[in-house]
Amino acid sequence: MTNSSSTEQGIPTIQRVISVFWPSFLTAGIATILFFTAFDPDALAAAAGYPPISRLAGYSIGFFAFWLLTATSCALTCYFRKPVDQIDCPYIEECPFVEHDETTKPNG
Repeated sequence: MTNSSSTEQGIPTIQRVISVFWPSFLTAGIATILFFTAFDPDALAAAAGYPPISRLAGYSIGFFAFWLLTATSCALTCYFRKPVDQIDCPYIEECPFVEHDETTKPNG
């Protein structure tokens, strides 16, 4: 049974999304714990010249910032691990490093 939102590899879209957000969520949690073990949110806000915020707000902002950073990293990793011949590029046929089969072999 295939899902209408499946990719060419047969992996459902929701599974692909979760494979980016779940590891980034866990990594953001660990990064938040390690970062705020060394730095106090009140001291960071004061040093940056921001008005005072609660520690919980500082932890939340830090967590979501780390989650955005790690989700971006995970998404870029998933994008760049895609085989070159599956990336839409007008110059792909001119690339000497891409193996072409008979249907995609450049003329020449």
